[in-house]
Amino acid sequence: MDTNTKLVISTIFASFFTFQLLFHFLSDWFSAKVSSGFNSLSFRKKIEWNSRVGSTYHSLVVGVFGLYIFFFDEATISDPLWGNSWLVKLNIAISSGYIISDLLILILYWKVIGDKYFIIHHCTTLCAYFFLLKDGVLEYIGNVRLLAELSSPFVNQRWFFEALNYSKFCKANVINGILMTVVFFIVRIAAIPSFYGYMYSVFGTEAYMRLGFSIQFFWLFTCVILDVMNVMWMIKISKGCIKVISLFRQEKTKNSLQNGKLD
Repeated sequence: MDTNTKLVISTIFASFFTFQLLFHFLSDWFSAKVSSGFNSLSFRKKIEWNSRVGSTYHSLVVGVFGLYIFFFDEATISDPLWGNSWLVKLNIAISSGYIISDLLILILYWKVIGDKYFIIHHCTTLCAYFFLLKDGVLEYIGNVRLLAELSSPFVNQRWFFEALNYSKFCKANVINGILMTVVFFIVRIAAIPSFYGYMYSVFGTEAYMRLGFSIQFFWLFTCVILDVMNVMWMIKISKGCIKVISLFRQEKTKNSLQNGKLD
């Protein structure tokens, strides 16, 4: 076993135990410090809260790390199919550890936070990560897909506001909802045409053929599944955002009229 493989395996285990520690112990302490309403939540909501704290932490770590790789990692930028980068492997390993940890939490607390779409999402992602880490291919592609995590903090923050009974019309909630919709679209939807355009452009090339059928298949298969789910979530988020903005305007107009103002 070479040094890089040992580093990847060690990082996966370290990431797994870090997120388990965060979920079972650190999140309760941290959340009670930053939010006075946390202690009054029900057991079921605390479970989901702690799960989402881990999700947010994971998203910030791999998202920021992924942005650095996207802009500055010359190995993968110059060769998106075969570029070899230990930075990408490290980032994917961190994410793999989190996903395995989250899968375990979903199974242990299925009646509270179980969701079949998250199981499909996590298993599909782990499948793609396995080929990437095992064969050292498509590392640039894997990192680009990982940037989708940058939308998760806003999605989680919306849930935190709801759990704490914040009004849907409060400024913080509305601003977060708009940012959530915009960021989700940018990192998960807007990139879809160029992503599949690139896939089409390299189809049949020597570099593409060297990938082998199994990697070619799983590259397309996993990305299609994830993007179908992203589109479904985007539609749901957009409808919710439009509804809240519409109701917010109605509420604002109503309050203005009650105060004898028209603007």
